[in-house]
Amino acid sequence: MPKEEEGKKREEEAEQSAAHLHAYTHKHPPSKPHPTKAYGHVVKAFGNLLQVRFEGLLRQGEVAFVHLKEGADLKAEVIEILGNEAKIQVFEETRGVSLGLPVTFSGRLLEAELGPGLLTSIYDGLQNPLEQLAVKTGFFLPRGLYVNALDQDKKWNYEVKCSVGDKVKRGDTLGTVLEGRFTHRIMVPFSAYGKYTLTAVVPSGVYTVETVIAKAVDEKGVEHAFTMKQRWPIKSSLFQGERVKPEKLLETGLRIIDTQFPIMKGGTFCSPGPFGAGKTVLQHHLSKYSSVDIVVLVACGERAGEVVEVLREFPHLIDPYTNETLSTRTVIICNTSSMPVAARESSIYMGVTIAEYYRQMGLDVLLLADSTSRWAQALREISGRLEEIPGEEAFPAYLASRIASFYERSGVVLLPDGRKGSVTIGGAVSPAGGNFEEPVTQATLSVVGAFLGLSRERSDSRRYPAIDPLISWTKYLSEAARELESREEGWGGMVALALKTLQEGDAIRKRMEVVGEEGTVIDDVVTFLKAELYDFVYLQQNAFDAEDAYCPLNKQLELFALIKQVLEKKFHFQTHDEARTFFLQLQNEMKNLNYMNLKSEGFNQAKEKIEQLIEEGRAVALT
Repeated sequence: MPKEEEGKKREEEAEQSAAHLHAYTHKHPPSKPHPTKAYGHVVKAFGNLLQVRFEGLLRQGEVAFVHLKEGADLKAEVIEILGNEAKIQVFEETRGVSLGLPVTFSGRLLEAELGPGLLTSIYDGLQNPLEQLAVKTGFFLPRGLYVNALDQDKKWNYEVKCSVGDKVKRGDTLGTVLEGRFTHRIMVPFSAYGKYTLTAVVPSGVYTVETVIAKAVDEKGVEHAFTMKQRWPIKSSLFQGERVKPEKLLETGLRIIDTQFPIMKGGTFCSPGPFGAGKTVLQHHLSKYSSVDIVVLVACGERAGEVVEVLREFPHLIDPYTNETLSTRTVIICNTSSMPVAARESSIYMGVTIAEYYRQMGLDVLLLADSTSRWAQALREISGRLEEIPGEEAFPAYLASRIASFYERSGVVLLPDGRKGSVTIGGAVSPAGGNFEEPVTQATLSVVGAFLGLSRERSDSRRYPAIDPLISWTKYLSEAARELESREEGWGGMVALALKTLQEGDAIRKRMEVVGEEGTVIDDVVTFLKAELYDFVYLQQNAFDAEDAYCPLNKQLELFALIKQVLEKKFHFQTHDEARTFFLQLQNEMKNLNYMNLKSEGFNQAKEKIEQLIEEGRAVALT
């Protein structure tokens, strides 16, 4: 091709790229404009990894758009820069990508749109509202279609909380709107560093999220306009305030968690388990009954049927703490196994950014990610295409640091006005074959505060939840004991005694399998029966019973007090059969308490009979 024609063609490509970029930035003005927008063209493709030769200034993590000949623009992210060439990962199927296709760079990082209207929403990994996309395109989503995360036309009743002349900084409250039952604080954008002086403030009234509600000048005299919405790069932690130690118990309604392996608000936990052990069921329970203000559910690479179950149930289930439907406090990030693999990573970070945003309002947020193993598989795939040196099982060498940086975004923040907000992160891990020694599980165990290991053996024996108390652990037991000591003296010692009994009972069970029950001394048999009673009566729950599916903490205190009496009681039996008969009767009577309302007369009567049975220490005819 002659040099003149080649130069003309390159000029046309540059003009086309600039036109696309102008159209995009007109709809999405960057919060912090990059000095120069880069543009380029595709020179190499490997799956969803494209190599682009560019001109201009570029930074890692910047959003790019690949412009197909058919008119669609595919969103991508810069993950590596080598001289005048950049490697970008595309979040869509790359069918139709060819050599020389124009690519434009937005000058901004991959960001979340934050503001009123996030609650009750269902987003994909790039924060596209799936309900709106379904209305526009039907059940099959086309490539290259991106919609604003927040409803630009919805009007909110805005109440001003600031005045002209006020000195403000990032995170300070400008006003409030009512989002459901929550007071949603409209804050100075977290990307606005430094101090600002307000020069104009709108009066209280009805406005959209794009309305300029305040203007301010910074320390250099430059004017800035603030709206109800703001943007924040999802791979950077959103935090303003003082980090403090978790001190409040996260009540879940599951006795094995709240009592034996407690989790604190602002803490972290993981729930690894083999396929079919109940990881998703456990996470659904936590999202329904946890004592938090807001729940962010991230479906990262899981089957779509599991998300459909949430969508069907949550609008009809009642929050036991507020008596409102669960959907009013929930945000769902849905990036299922049928969606692009590259977007799995962004879905995890999108979810935690939204959680951090609500934490800055002084709210308690629970983020549940199912499953982080699928996210790690996406990291492995892109690492292989980057030709990086692989680590164990071909995962990238930086897998542990990526997992740690994700869980480190949890915690409790003390805000300047004295309020506290928290983000609790719980991740499901799906190790192949239930092997807890694989890299993702091991990297997760090194950073979380509680490990709720699910067992195939317990799941197959219909023990729900299938959390194995012999392999699980928590680092929050002392903090939980400090909080509960005021309500039940000696709580920490009671829990330690219960775990010790379980461990001794398991050791005795293994010996009994070898020598038989007849070859085991009566005291060891009693210890084994105590452990079995504690497991069957207290640690297991019936998810199909309305009363037992959720056990409030005050009821747990009553039930555990009975367990304490059993574990501390020195029983004397003459024969093994006598011991078994007694514990079988006691077990049945105590199990029935789980299905009774704590405030009912029947509960008190049954409790008195059980205390009488424990005191006598022998099987009796109860009327």
